[in-house]
Amino acid sequence: MRVAAIDCGTNSVRLLIADVTDGGLADVERRMEIVRLGEGVDRTGRLAPEALDRTFTAMRGYAKLIAKHAADGPTPVRVVATSATRDAANRDAFVSGVREIFGVDPEVVSGDEEARLSFTGATGDLPPGLAEPYLVVDIGGGSTEFIVGTGGGPASGDVAGAISVDIGCVRLTERHLKGAGDPPAAEAVQAVVADVEAALDRVERAVPVREARTLIGLAGSVTTVTGIALDLPAYDSARIHHSRVPAARVSEVVSRLLAMTHDERAAIPVMHPGRVDVICAGSLILDRIMRRFGFAEVVASEHDILDGIAFSLYRR
Repeated sequence: MRVAAIDCGTNSVRLLIADVTDGGLADVERRMEIVRLGEGVDRTGRLAPEALDRTFTAMRGYAKLIAKHAADGPTPVRVVATSATRDAANRDAFVSGVREIFGVDPEVVSGDEEARLSFTGATGDLPPGLAEPYLVVDIGGGSTEFIVGTGGGPASGDVAGAISVDIGCVRLTERHLKGAGDPPAAEAVQAVVADVEAALDRVERAVPVREARTLIGLAGSVTTVTGIALDLPAYDSARIHHSRVPAARVSEVVSRLLAMTHDERAAIPVMHPGRVDVICAGSLILDRIMRRFGFAEVVASEHDILDGIAFSLYRR
């Protein structure tokens, strides 16, 4: 069954066109555009017109790709919108724009649903030998999802607990690091850490995180830190997918990023231009999670909520 999944987050909008079976999924097309839909939402509570324009431009390109790859009949499409759109007072403008482009309404999912979709996608193709339960952590632009569970893939797995908290690389950058110096001042970095630690207090009360035996990290902050840790000469998703990075190496990378200027971070071979200004906050979130819950390593995954959306279309 050929399906099209669109994930519209705070920082990026992504497309997966895939053929899904009971055994898993095979990519037909996978794309990502940094559109920064959530720019300013933490401060204003509204989606900015220019952010909507950037997002709709990327989506129109995706609609053309879906039509190009259509198999036998119309391709089922699901558009999932997450943190920035949940928070925006003018989200109706986003909904009507998506309806015009794809012919379906976007689903502004709850944090819990976002977490479960991320778990399904992240655990669909794990290598053998990883101890269960898993803690899947999806570090987004506006929020971070924590999911503890076993199994996964097309059957969705057995989730023991999930929570979404409002710490994300864009949100914390805009709140504390924007205008805080280059490199960022120590006081601003500590303010990020304080926000993260307060959110982790909530996570620990809501989800059995300390029962988890394997940490699986998702999204651009994690995969970028992994690429830096591996000293890759360019971004290579195949090399990054399911790489295991020790906690000490994560801390080294974070310390290095925090000591760099914007231009120095931009020169890192694996760095996407749209992540240069938010990677400090994103990497700090990952580092504090590992320190707080005692994980010796993180398993990076290139498969995430996008794959979970594709599996959900198949189950429907």
